[in-house]
Amino acid sequence: MNKKLSYEDSGVSISTGDAWVNVIKDLLKKRPKSENLLGTVGGFVGLYNIGAGQCIASCCDGVGTKLEFAKETDSYRQLGQDLVAMNVNDLVTIGARPLFFLDYIACGKLNINVLKEIVEGVLDACDESGCALLGGETAEMPGVYSQDGFDLAGFSVGLVDQDKIIDGEKIEKGNIIVGLSSSGAHSNGYSLIRTALGKNGLNVDLNTKPENWEETIGEAVMKPTKLYVRAASKVIKTGKIKGMAHITGGGMYSNIIRILPEGLDADIDFSSWKRPRIFDLIQSAGIDEDEMRKVFNLGIGYIFVLNIGDFDEIAEVLSKVGEKPIIIGKVVKK
Repeated sequence: MNKKLSYEDSGVSISTGDAWVNVIKDLLKKRPKSENLLGTVGGFVGLYNIGAGQCIASCCDGVGTKLEFAKETDSYRQLGQDLVAMNVNDLVTIGARPLFFLDYIACGKLNINVLKEIVEGVLDACDESGCALLGGETAEMPGVYSQDGFDLAGFSVGLVDQDKIIDGEKIEKGNIIVGLSSSGAHSNGYSLIRTALGKNGLNVDLNTKPENWEETIGEAVMKPTKLYVRAASKVIKTGKIKGMAHITGGGMYSNIIRILPEGLDADIDFSSWKRPRIFDLIQSAGIDEDEMRKVFNLGIGYIFVLNIGDFDEIAEVLSKVGEKPIIIGKVVKK
């Protein structure tokens, strides 16, 4: 294919999304700010000081157009884990402990069997993350959604001691960036994946199992977002972590720079880990490397920033929860 495929071609504009965040920031500047609010718009987590040295941490997120692949592959339970993971993985980046989760489901027509699978996935993921499904809302909206159309949103709330907030302020030049593997594309970039694999791209059959693959393309695409709460919670207790980032929309750089102090940058060695094969297939539709890095996690779903001398200790802690951390880069001056 001669024409290079981009996220914009699939109908998603990251630049417009960034512009929208700036509009929200401008709107908030015009309102009096509560003394209890900590941090700024654009971080992974919102913080609210409740006194006694504690803060409530909260965030919300969805699953995006991965929903369409779920319908095509008749795989819904994974979406429940996706929904929880997209929230609690963000929540722990600040050092918070997830307390509870809420979900919102909007649909054109209630399909109890489908929604039951999704909520079962939510419950399993909440159990694994140590939080409770506290409540939610289901809205049947004919005319807004097609009969089999639906959307998901999740909201997670946690608690963190104010003096134990991990906000990246202590990050300095020379610190290492340590990555944990992802299960695949997680829940980001799926509009581009649909374009790449669909009729206007490679036109693949999702039931196909490529040579040397252990799964079908559909199974690879629908792998649920990995939960990092247990791993992150373990290393937080060491007191050695300077910053954490959940690698979601915008890829590696966009998410890491959110936690770096002014004047610092990330130098990432993209050859330091093995990419899941699904990314090679997606890229073969005509997506250049820069675009891949801007959109996908490419095999690293969560990162820690720490002193190089603390790596062995952190690696040992992570190994006890089944993780194999990789040094993928370092912090440098801009």
